[in-house]
Amino acid sequence: MSFVDRRLEARPSSGEAPFGLNEVFFSRTDDRGVIQSCNYVFKRVAHFEWEELIGSPHKAVRHPDMPRGVFQLFWDTLKAGDSMGAYVKNKAKDGLYYWVFAVVVPCAGGYLSARIRPSSALFEEVKQAYAELLQAEENADLDPAQSSEQLMEWIRGKGFETYHQFATHAISEELLARDSGLERPKDAKITDLRKMLTNAETLVDATQGLVKDFDAMHTIPHNLRVIASRIEPSGGPVTVLSQNYGAMSREMSDWFAAHVMGENSNFNTIKLAVTNSLFVECMARILNECDTQLQSEKRSLGKIDMEAERAILADLVKTETARGSKGVEEVDLEAERIMHACQVMHRQFLGLSSTRVLCKIESARLPESGETLSDIIDQLGVFQERISRRLDNITKLSNEIRTLE
Repeated sequence: MSFVDRRLEARPSSGEAPFGLNEVFFSRTDDRGVIQSCNYVFKRVAHFEWEELIGSPHKAVRHPDMPRGVFQLFWDTLKAGDSMGAYVKNKAKDGLYYWVFAVVVPCAGGYLSARIRPSSALFEEVKQAYAELLQAEENADLDPAQSSEQLMEWIRGKGFETYHQFATHAISEELLARDSGLERPKDAKITDLRKMLTNAETLVDATQGLVKDFDAMHTIPHNLRVIASRIEPSGGPVTVLSQNYGAMSREMSDWFAAHVMGENSNFNTIKLAVTNSLFVECMARILNECDTQLQSEKRSLGKIDMEAERAILADLVKTETARGSKGVEEVDLEAERIMHACQVMHRQFLGLSSTRVLCKIESARLPESGETLSDIIDQLGVFQERISRRLDNITKLSNEIRTLE
């Protein structure tokens, strides 16, 4: 037994159970949460004997400091067939505690959970949030559903729309902090995916400005027609130009409806695709490290068939890695669609610019139109220039997302 092993095996009489930053432990349960198998690190940290763990409900290690709302979210997510990532405080048999960041993956007959020791700055915030949530449960007699909603309010307050977005951020923060703590180079793929996610979020923000500018431009064709009715006979050149401008604007409105607005737009789809890819990549890495941990463990594992467990784990790693690759392909497809849509939008703008020039010519030919027509045409120019810059930025961000893959 090495010096490190001896140090980890020695247990204090109170406080935190020894759990190395470089370690990973796992357990596999049935669909009711009853432990079917686990590795030596779990046994050592939780301080149970094999026969006490196998066949026992996983809640045997639940710490009373954990808010019930966290487990409500946990099971709601798993029962929906999705993977889950969460910070959890557990209690060992001898009363010591240990914190983990756990990823839980559905597998045949139940769930497999792999855990690392959290060490990021976000972890400190979460501990405080959990303490406040636990206090709220006790003081306000919150049921688990109410508690989970209060946790979601905290998560939304940090800028995340869903728990999945928060969990993705958290798991990537923990893995990069772990790399730093172990003096390893930061995971390049996770770093690139985080940059992609930042660009995807910026894309969504950019569309909000695009929509705002476009909405403000909608009234201009109507104003042009009102002015035209005062300065020329029906069917005059300014009237026709305003009608053309309105028709082009409607076509662009259709483009917005298809590509920008709504949950199924390219812009929202790419953010979800990058989020999913990052979560799966992080999860696959933890599962891979768990597999490496299992390969290195030489101690007695009770009656557990560890070769069979390694086979289950290897299959999950293969499945999640394939999911990650598919997710990256989806990101590439969505980024390409956005770039194509921006090209279409630019072509539409060329038509609008030509119409604006013709309006400018008509304005000069009709001095009785006064400054109002000229002002509106100048306003159109400002809007078009602003929207054009936004489209260029969106194209640049989409291209960077594709380059980072």
